[in-house]
Amino acid sequence: MSRPPLPNGLAALAALAVLVIAGVGHVGSPDVYFRGAAGPYDVGVVIRPPGVVPGQLDVVVQVSNEPAAQVTVQPVLWETGADGAPPPDLAAPVPGEAGAFATRLWLMTSGSYSIRVVVSGTRGTGTVDVPVVSAATRELPMSPALGALLLALGAFLVFGLLSIIGAGAREATLDPGVPVDAPRRRRARVAVCSAAAIFALALLGGNAWWNHSARAYRRIIYKPLASRVSLADSGRVLQFVITDSRWRQHEETPLVRDHGKLVHFFLIRAPGMDAFAHLHPVTSDSNDFRVALPPLPAGTYHTYADIVHRSGYAETLVDTLVIGGQGSPAFSPTDSDDSWIVSGALTAASDTRRATLADGSIMSWDRGDTSLVANVIAPLHFTVTAPDTRPAVLQPYMGMSAHAMIARDDGSVFVHLHPMGTIAMAAQSIFSRGGDSTRDAPLPMPMTSATLPDTVSFPYAFPKAGHYRIWVQVRRAGRVLTGSFDARVR
Repeated sequence: MSRPPLPNGLAALAALAVLVIAGVGHVGSPDVYFRGAAGPYDVGVVIRPPGVVPGQLDVVVQVSNEPAAQVTVQPVLWETGADGAPPPDLAAPVPGEAGAFATRLWLMTSGSYSIRVVVSGTRGTGTVDVPVVSAATRELPMSPALGALLLALGAFLVFGLLSIIGAGAREATLDPGVPVDAPRRRRARVAVCSAAAIFALALLGGNAWWNHSARAYRRIIYKPLASRVSLADSGRVLQFVITDSRWRQHEETPLVRDHGKLVHFFLIRAPGMDAFAHLHPVTSDSNDFRVALPPLPAGTYHTYADIVHRSGYAETLVDTLVIGGQGSPAFSPTDSDDSWIVSGALTAASDTRRATLADGSIMSWDRGDTSLVANVIAPLHFTVTAPDTRPAVLQPYMGMSAHAMIARDDGSVFVHLHPMGTIAMAAQSIFSRGGDSTRDAPLPMPMTSATLPDTVSFPYAFPKAGHYRIWVQVRRAGRVLTGSFDARVR
């Protein structure tokens, strides 16, 4: 189901500097992009998580199909629900950007949040939940210059106060013109020494408190679940195991199915990015997931496992895997939605606009002469043409019109996209049901043979400059097809 491109107004937030976060929802791509409907209104939302907790979250909402009189946003924590959420904040119109509204919200704790967007206008009121992960991923450093300035000011205040105490002890009770005698000088020295000792104890106590707070903060810094990826059954089966003690001791909520799958597992061969697989392991328990390994060429692979907890918390678990050979020629996929592709290696000059799919169809990247710039909404619009040059008839693929995966050549960025953006459908469904996570999220569209338009697009901005490969996946005539594109982002 094709939608118009994300409005340019969202570039106001996407142009902000981004943080490199590994594991929280995506890898190296922390900003959240959403495109969908809030009741009768078509909206695009960009959210920039703060990277520290507590911290301020930047939100921009673009209403594109109807003037909006008012937009409010509200952070809703999974544990508390809407009843425990703070009052909604009124988003202010963005000057010079028609239909764009922006605001900042405080996220006070780590966990799974929904940013509830409410749009009011001539068509009434519409609401949409955009899930976001609040996680401390860094400590804000103090610059040496600021530290030196604060140290100098502190020393000035301490020595000034000691001077005042000494002068008071010596001369406060003297009449004007009367010389200071020896007892008063001794009393002044005792007062200054006593005050200095008190100040030293206060500084030591403050330093101990600061270090304790820093250690407590480091304990809440996000750590992805420990996991292990390996090969089993003579290299024919890929095994993904969650080994983290938090998981085994049930300190983390169970997983829910996102797009009908508990795990979306991706393999990308390094460094050429010339082999790619999108697999869906199955499990007989909550720790051990297995899937038949496709006939991929030998090499070292970056692996990414997308999972969603019942709290709505989305994670991407990262590892590497060495594959020794082509696998069995009698390979049979574990899941009918499993797919893979072997293509040419990514090179410094790669910049492709056209891909021939496995059934002879042509997928074209409709970007024109538009340059790709980091932190600016990218023209990710793709058209599929059948071998007879007529528009291709597409079918839903795991409940969506298309899926896209984007990776930087050094493995520092990986994101799994859909036409509605970077969010996990399962997380949005949990919040839309008022926090009910007792059942798996439904697929966003029924898995039927219904036909879809031949054009798909994705809202996204590349987080930093570099060379990227993009895999776009669609379904046609019951077959999953993958197009591979290369792009240089400046």
